[in-house]
Amino acid sequence: MLRIDDPTFLWPLLTLDEAALEHNITTVAGAFAAAGVEHAPHVKTHMARRVWERQSAVGVWGATVATPGQLRSVAGWGVPRVFLANEIVDPRDIAWLRSALDGSGTLDEVWVYVDSDRGLDLLVTGFAGAAPEVVARLGVLVELGVPGGRTGLRTRADVVALAGRVHDAGLRLVGVAGYEGPVASGTSEEELAAVGRWCDELRETGLGVAGLVDGPLVLSAGGSAFADVVARHLGAPLRDAAGADVPTRAVLRSGAYVTHDHGHYLHADPWTRLGAEALRPAIRVWATVLSAPEPGLVIVALGRRDVSFDIDLPTPLVARTLDAAGRLGAYRELTGVRVTALNDQHAYLSLDAASDGVLQPGDVIGFGISHPCTTLDKYRTALVTRGDDVVEQVALDF
Repeated sequence: MLRIDDPTFLWPLLTLDEAALEHNITTVAGAFAAAGVEHAPHVKTHMARRVWERQSAVGVWGATVATPGQLRSVAGWGVPRVFLANEIVDPRDIAWLRSALDGSGTLDEVWVYVDSDRGLDLLVTGFAGAAPEVVARLGVLVELGVPGGRTGLRTRADVVALAGRVHDAGLRLVGVAGYEGPVASGTSEEELAAVGRWCDELRETGLGVAGLVDGPLVLSAGGSAFADVVARHLGAPLRDAAGADVPTRAVLRSGAYVTHDHGHYLHADPWTRLGAEALRPAIRVWATVLSAPEPGLVIVALGRRDVSFDIDLPTPLVARTLDAAGRLGAYRELTGVRVTALNDQHAYLSLDAASDGVLQPGDVIGFGISHPCTTLDKYRTALVTRGDDVVEQVALDF
C-alpha cells in the first residue's frame, strides 16, 4: 500500500482522512433523518465521483450542482437525480438538458431555478415540442432571493406571479427555493433569528404557489452553515389560512459538511446545535518548509495556488521531519505558529518566542483549511488516507 510520503507524491499534497469523511457523512444523514428533511448534497464542494458514492450510499434525494458544466459531469457519473441550484439561461445548455432527459441516459430527473420572465421563456422555447415524458423529468423551482444578495426574486409577490407563469407555460412547477447565506455572516442569536425569518418567508411564499404544484411542495435552501435553523423551519408542518396541512418536502443542499474544515464551518457548527455529534475536519494540505530566514519567520512552499484563502488563511496543525530515506517521522503538534500571508506559492509563518526554532527547512507541515470548496478545486486528485496509508486516490472533476 502506498503512503503519503511515497516518491509517487509531491508536496503540496491534499489528503482526506477516511474516518472523518465517514463520520461526517453518517452523522449528517442521521441528523437530517431525525429532523425529517431530505438531503441533496452539493457536490460542487469536491466534484469527486468516489466521494459522491460515499454520500449517496447513506440515502439522499440526489446530487446538487451549481453550473451546467457540473451537471454534465455528474450525469457522466451516472447520477439519476440532479438539482441544478441555479438559473439555466444559455440555450445550448438547455438543449443539452432536453436531450439528456430523453430517457436514453441515466438522468431520471433534473430540477432547475427560474427567477425571471426571460429565463422562463428560454426554458419554454428549449423544451417546446418535447415529449410529455421529457417535460415531466424537468422540475422548476422559483427562486426567492435576498435584497442585496445573489440571484432570486426579491419579493413574495414576484415569486408567486412567476410561479403562475411557469405553470401556465406547461412546465412542471415543484416548489420554491433559495439560499440563506447572505442573510447572516455569523451565528449570534440575532443572526440565527434572521435566518429563521428568511426561512419563514420562504415557507409563506411556498404557500402562495402550493396550489400549482402536483404533489408535495418542495421547499429548498442551502444549509451548510445554518443547517439547524433551515431544517427546523423548513421541516416544520405547513398549514394554509384555513389551518389545513399542506404537504411539503424540505430539501437541504449542504455540501461542505463532507470534509468540514478547521475554520469557517468549524466555527459555524450547525450540527451540534441540531443535536448531532461534532463533525471532524477531513482535509489536510501538506507542504514543505523552505526557509527560516530570520527569527520568528518561516517560509513554506504553500500558496494561493494550493490552498483556500477567501475566508481565512490556513492553520498550521502539525509538523513532521523527513528522515534520510524520505519517510515522515512522528507528529509534532504546533502551537504559537500562524500563517500571516500567502503569495502564489509561498506561505509566511509567524512563530512566537516559545516556538521559534521548532521548524527547520525540509520539515513537512500539515495544514488545516477554511472553506473546503476553494481548496479542493486547486487539485486534480485527493488521497483518501488511513493514517499515512493511501487507501484511495480520488479524481476531482473540476
